[in-house]
Amino acid sequence: AAVNYVTERGVCDPDRCAVGGHSYGSFMTAHLLSHTGLFAAGIGRSGAFNRTLTPMSFQSEDRSIWEAQDVYITMSPLMHVKKYSLQERVGKLLLIHGEADENSGTYPMQSERYFAALKAFGIESRLVILPHERHSYRAKESILHMAWEQEEWLKSLDP
Repeated sequence: AAVNYVTERGVCDPDRCAVGGHSYGSFMTAHLLSHTGLFAAGIGRSGAFNRTLTPMSFQSEDRSIWEAQDVYITMSPLMHVKKYSLQERVGKLLLIHGEADENSGTYPMQSERYFAALKAFGIESRLVILPHERHSYRAKESILHMAWEQEEWLKSLDP
């Protein structure tokens, strides 16, 4: 609704509209791209894309995967990659992850596996692993590289 609102008022160019987030925001970015055609691109940093890899609980879900298997599957963007690839408009996705992410829900494997699935289904995507970085990036070089990657990704939406 918000994207349509700003588009109708001439504030947003739908061909250049992007969404992004870090951690849970990355998870939400993946869901928005998987379930809507509103965005031309997304940027997801250090996200969780397969909730089955956190089988005891996640966010506000206190039940284990054995108690709520359907919830874990439904809440996993990885499980929606085929649907994502078949949409009329498929937004491309930049994934950035810290190589040493110690957060139990967002190990780098989350982005690596999600990226592999995106590529397998022909979704334009890029995976950037920041050396020595954890869940929150700290090195000046990493922050500058992340900013450069994001800017280049978004510049590619220019006509």
